[in-house]
Parts: sequence; structure tokens; C-alpha cells
Amino acid sequence: MIAIVDYGAGNMTSVKRAVEHLGFASSVSSDPDEIQRAERIIVPGVGNFRATVALSANALASTLANHLSAGKLLLGICLGMQWLFESSQEAPGLRGLGAFAGACHPFPPQSKSPHVGWDQLEIRPQTRLLRGIPAGSFVYFTHSYCAPLVDDTVASCGYGAPFTAAVERENLFGVQFHPEKSGETGLAILENFCRC
Repeated sequence: MIAIVDYGAGNMTSVKRAVEHLGFASSVSSDPDEIQRAERIIVPGVGNFRATVALSANALASTLANHLSAGKLLLGICLGMQWLFESSQEAPGLRGLGAFAGACHPFPPQSKSPHVGWDQLEIRPQTRLLRGIPAGSFVYFTHSYCAPLVDDTVASCGYGAPFTAAVERENLFGVQFHPEKSGETGLAILENFCRC
């Protein structure tokens, strides 16, 4: 079972539909007990970083921490990936999970924001999440803030300046793009996560 976390940030139905298209059972839930029973968790999201405050609520935060410490897998999508970092300039003073160093930030002033549409991935070798995905593959983005490049960046994209498009460390994964809206490439990435 794959639990898709409902924290009020939207886009859960599309993720659930994509996961079930691949043949994996899933549920959309905000119930910590149901989420804790899942083998894998997906934290999706569209919207302002302030929506992630719900992920820091005591019961849900404890559930997610226990899930990770048990070695189970977690994937953050878009806003869900940004929450994996320490913070975002979109919501000063609000802390993220802090699993990856750095703050999410807006695009350079010369770049039109938001970054919406299909763009290419620069992929680093030896990534489980992007296994079998050719370099230069196109995926679908829609975001106004982006994560910095870090040691655990496994794919990047250039839009005004390079930013993290995918991040991976042990049982923790994140993608800035929307795999559920990225055609066959996105489905292959979701399947990699579901089979890791």
C-alpha cells in the first residue's frame, strides 16, 4: 500500500490515479495510523510553502519521522520536495523537514515566473529513482520557487540558473516536477519509486 498524504495542498487525485494505473494500491489520507501502515509514502503538493505547516503537526510529523527511521520510502513531489529542505523564502520563518540543506528560493529576476511547462533533465548516474530515464528527458514543471543544488541532487534543470529537479538519499526521494503529468517518463519514475 502507498499512502498519499493529504495535508490540504492539492493534486492528490492525479497522483493516486497515476499510481493505480501502474497497478499499485494506494490511499489518500491524513490519518497518521493509516499512513504509518503504508510501505511507501508520497507527499505531493501544489501551492504556497505555508501549506507544509500541516506536515509539522505533532501526530503527522511523528508518523513521517517513524516511517523514515524504519527504512520505509518517502517521495516528495513539487511542494512536497521543497518541504524536504530546511526552509523556503516563500514563507520566511517556517521550517521544512531539513533532510536536505538549504532554502528554496525564487528564480532569478530575469526569468519569467512561474516556471511552467516541459523542460529537460540533466541526470546524474547511479540514481534508483531515475533508473532507465535517458538524459535530456522532458518532464512537466509548474513552480515559482526552486531548491538549490546539493550533494544529493540526482537531476537538475536550468531555468535562469540550475536548480534541483530530483534529489535522492537512501530511502528519501524528491522531484520538483510532476511525474503524474509527465507522460510515460513520469510514469516510469513513479514505477521506479514503487518498486525500489
